[in-house]
Amino acid sequence: MKLLKLVPDDTNIGFLKWRNIAMGISILMIIGSFALVAAKGLNFGVDFVGGQMIQVTFADREEAPITELRESIGNLGYGEATIQRFGEPNQVSIRMRLPEEAVERPEAANEMTAEIVGLLKTEYGVESTDSVDSVSGKVSEELLSKGVWSLVGAMMAISLYIWIRFEWQFGLGALFALFHDVSLTFGFFALTQLEFNLNIVAALLTIIGYSLNDTIVVYDRVRENLKKYRKMDIIALLDLSVNETLARTVMTSLTMLIALVALIVWGPDVIFGFSVAMFLGVFIGTYSSVYMAAPVLIWLKVGPDSFVPADSATEKAEKIGGPEQVG
Repeated sequence: MKLLKLVPDDTNIGFLKWRNIAMGISILMIIGSFALVAAKGLNFGVDFVGGQMIQVTFADREEAPITELRESIGNLGYGEATIQRFGEPNQVSIRMRLPEEAVERPEAANEMTAEIVGLLKTEYGVESTDSVDSVSGKVSEELLSKGVWSLVGAMMAISLYIWIRFEWQFGLGALFALFHDVSLTFGFFALTQLEFNLNIVAALLTIIGYSLNDTIVVYDRVRENLKKYRKMDIIALLDLSVNETLARTVMTSLTMLIALVALIVWGPDVIFGFSVAMFLGVFIGTYSSVYMAAPVLIWLKVGPDSFVPADSATEKAEKIGGPEQVG
């Protein structure tokens, strides 16, 4: 049986001829992302700002009255409630930020929850809630701090790994590509005001891993071609490397996107933000491997003379001062 091929074996697409345009657009998008985060901010969830989450089922209704419920809770004076369907159409999660006085009077959070539960019982006939979870302001600050440091640590550790495995130019290229991916994702969440919570941090870490995997595949082929075609122009060599890994990239991205579309359309609301972030990350990660990570190698003057594979250390030593200097 003939195998399905989405990408022909002999592709010869000149990806790198668009590198300057792509880089310019990406830099503008990074700047725009920072501007959006500064102007609009991120819609932090209860995980990062502290608050209460109440999950409830309206047993006598086929569908929860979300609009009416949001208005009723808003009239209590605790601010706007974040209400989402959770599971079945008649199940919802109600998220409330901590009251301002909760810093000095911790019991204020429990009083708010009791008042909301009382409203559900008197106005909507809810006999009991499914669950009530709370996150204190101190814990939420700690979660936010650890989330940020986890992203920074992952990016730095990955860049160090690529630096050791390849050369310092490759490490900088990978770090810039990852910075690009994370920045655009932050900009997307600032623009859409989708809730930014621990699930999104998990998505960002997954995006970093996916983008790194794609970048390393390209870099590994670049390293092989630098050994094989030592006189080839670096732009032509990078185009060759990207084309040789194109079939693998398309298949991997396509299978990921199919699964993510299913999660976005039919998945539960609780992982909607995670699924959207991953869907966006697959596109951004694939794009950055070609138009961010690869062009950096050109500007940092990577070539056969600047890249010395580990297995040719003896040859390098002989050129410097003779075989007796090896080791």
